[in-house]
Amino acid sequence: MKSVRLPKELEEELDALSSTTNKSHSLIIREALVEYIAKEKKYTRPFETGKKYFGKHGSGDGDRSVNYKSRIKEKIREKHAD
Repeated sequence: MKSVRLPKELEEELDALSSTTNKSHSLIIREALVEYIAKEKKYTRPFETGKKYFGKHGSGDGDRSVNYKSRIKEKIREKHAD
């Protein structure tokens, strides 16, 4: 068994919904939790969605971040050599 503390506004909304639907507070909260848990199980976070593709295709250059300045200088020289 769990206890839950609710803000006053939410408790008032729960009371109103309970009166309108003739459902107990426990039933409404249980239904809401079941729906929330089902939604969370279906949700796949963006990283998990793309995880199988990360690093799958690489340039083959293991030092691209180390020597990027020299590659840029080389490209500029090639452009101005023409």
